[in-house]
Amino acid sequence: MNGFLVVNKPKGVTSHDVVKKVKRAINAKKVGHTGTLDPFATGVLLLCINEATSLARFFESDVKEYVAVMKLGEETDTYDLEGRITAKNDVSPVREDDIVSVLKGFEGSVLQVPPIFSALKKNGIPLYKFARQGIDIEREPRTVNIYEVEVMEASIPYVKFRVVCSKGTYIRSMCHDAGKKLGCGAHLVSLERIRNGRFSLGDSLDIESVSMDKIISLEEMFKELPAVFVDEADMRYVMNGMNPERAKISCSLYKDGTMIKYIFLDRIIALGHFDGDRFKWVRIFKSSLN
Repeated sequence: MNGFLVVNKPKGVTSHDVVKKVKRAINAKKVGHTGTLDPFATGVLLLCINEATSLARFFESDVKEYVAVMKLGEETDTYDLEGRITAKNDVSPVREDDIVSVLKGFEGSVLQVPPIFSALKKNGIPLYKFARQGIDIEREPRTVNIYEVEVMEASIPYVKFRVVCSKGTYIRSMCHDAGKKLGCGAHLVSLERIRNGRFSLGDSLDIESVSMDKIISLEEMFKELPAVFVDEADMRYVMNGMNPERAKISCSLYKDGTMIKYIFLDRIIALGHFDGDRFKWVRIFKSSLN
């Protein structure tokens, strides 16, 4: 079965570990995820099952929401609790109003330098490999969008806050940068992803609870997409990857780039969209007819 699972990643395992466990649990051919969580982090992880793995890229840009806790007064080389402490500073001058002002100041479109301990690549090599060799590679700042920041609790030196942000935002970097602005240093000590796109913690399953009957079908996931219904003859054109316009299958209403689903016998057999004047198949689900 093709589809999706939403799991609550536990602390202490990698996102790849979760993928492997789920793959074994449901005996799937393929499982992938739409956005890595660090091993110490917990929360919502959207998994793509079987042929749906080819659609992961369409969910990677979904808005994420986190609850984080940072510790003031200490900097680490990884910007989180798993790193080596590189500096300690007095936090007594820091006031809650200062913390709120600094964190709220990140709202908007900001340039963020990713941590050296990250999987981002420089010249084809992951940054963390340079870091492990003690090489401080220059990292290019990247534009990220931070839509909302809310300080939930400030029990100095610990600060709990909620952040809604775009793909590519490093909460570790946000904590590190906040510590610099406050003049005392800081690092991330806990992180929970409470929302990934339309899915929240309430939608998430414990890994031990996953099963085939919990898979979100393609039909459910894409129920809002415009549909083109095809008969058996047109289904064969679609399954062979023929351009639907040449096959005279209606799709000209959606030349604005909207994703279109093709339905045969109540099953999604393909997804496609226009890129300019050219139609492109996103995925043809051969196994939908099984």
